[in-house]
Amino acid sequence: MSEPVLDIHKILKKLPHRYPILLVDRVVEFEKNVRIKAIKNVTINEPFFMGHFPARPVMPGVMMLEALAQSAALLSFESMGTEPGDDTVVYFVGIDGARFKRVVEPGDQLVLEAWIDRAKGGIYKYKTRASVDGETAVEAELMCTMRKIA
Repeated sequence: MSEPVLDIHKILKKLPHRYPILLVDRVVEFEKNVRIKAIKNVTINEPFFMGHFPARPVMPGVMMLEALAQSAALLSFESMGTEPGDDTVVYFVGIDGARFKRVVEPGDQLVLEAWIDRAKGGIYKYKTRASVDGETAVEAELMCTMRKIA
């Protein structure tokens, strides 16, 4: 396996998220201002599996969308060459066209991809897709903005 573009240590410097909400394990491809490809290893130890669903654990769709949003945030931060620090947060402002096409279960490796569609007036729009073994699990257009919180 090739060296990751961003390992977990670098991701922790870029994203303010921490366990159990940090949902990106590594970045494997990055093209500045264009696209990112990241990995989320889905394990039975995820806290949401205790209740969703105990007899048949399934990753909640909202968690897949959050993983895509974190990947998109990494794409923006890496493209800008900045680190958000403790005073900047990326917020959702919209989710369009979300389509869930495959169940994601413990043991799956979720491949997260995001492409910058446009950036205007502080609003970033991304086309995103998450897949398992080449099969689309979810796709959506995400809109986010960055805000200073301090």
